[in-house]
Amino acid sequence: MKSFPNPLTPSEEKYYMQKYTEGDLQAKHVLIERNLRLVAHVIKKYQYLDEDPEDLISIGTIGLIKAVVTFNPDKGNRLAAYASKCVENEILMYLRAKKKTSKEISLYEPIGTDREGNEIKLYDIIETEDADVPEKIHLKENIQKLYEKVENELSNRERLVLKMRYGLYNGEEYTQREIARQLGISRSYVSRIEKSAVEKLREFF
Repeated sequence: MKSFPNPLTPSEEKYYMQKYTEGDLQAKHVLIERNLRLVAHVIKKYQYLDEDPEDLISIGTIGLIKAVVTFNPDKGNRLAAYASKCVENEILMYLRAKKKTSKEISLYEPIGTDREGNEIKLYDIIETEDADVPEKIHLKENIQKLYEKVENELSNRERLVLKMRYGLYNGEEYTQREIARQLGISRSYVSRIEKSAVEKLREFF
């Protein structure tokens, strides 16, 4: 795993947090970058899982960004303590969502929608007339295939942008502008990353 910059001292953290609350976006980037070591520390708890550490770093970084944005220094806590909880929560949401998409689908669990936007359950497929079965089974297979291709065919950055953009792991969707602000890149760059990811996925459908 790559090395990360040293964490901020309490006085440095206070200084940059004050600058950020005054609207200094560069201070925000410093707060995020200098706390990336914390993300790496949190994901060590999940080394026993068959997960790509870089994926967990990406997900944990989203939690860190949220922590920096929502942190209230007036409560007397250190950012690191607050961020640790946010990072862990983000990773746990990701793992729960991934487990849900990969587990055996129950009879009454939604697996998609039909052409009219109505929710489809596996039970509906079993109960429906034979003529509709192939179409609905194909829909279920495509949903599962999409998640597999997102995980296996995209770069880390493409995967992160797509997951944030479309809420693929925790249901929370972001605009391109919001993603750009949180990742510290331009909106046009986010747009290019998203377009590249979508084009890659289109090859499989």
